[in-house]
Amino acid sequence: MNGQNRSDIYPGLEVDIILKKDQRSGKLTRGIVKDLLTSSSFHSRGIKVRLEDGQVGRVAEIVEED
Repeated sequence: MNGQNRSDIYPGLEVDIILKKDQRSGKLTRGIVKDLLTSSSFHSRGIKVRLEDGQVGRVAEIVEED
């Protein structure tokens, strides 16, 4: 799943995000969502979140839970 819909993302979810510094390379960073920073219900480049370790980026992909 992609991370464009706010309704799909919640604290505690494991996601891959793209940090601002990695936008050109597209390098993904995996972590657990702490806070949702985008207030709109949809964002074309991904919902912006803060991970539990403090990193901020846009959700590229939601890690599927088994």
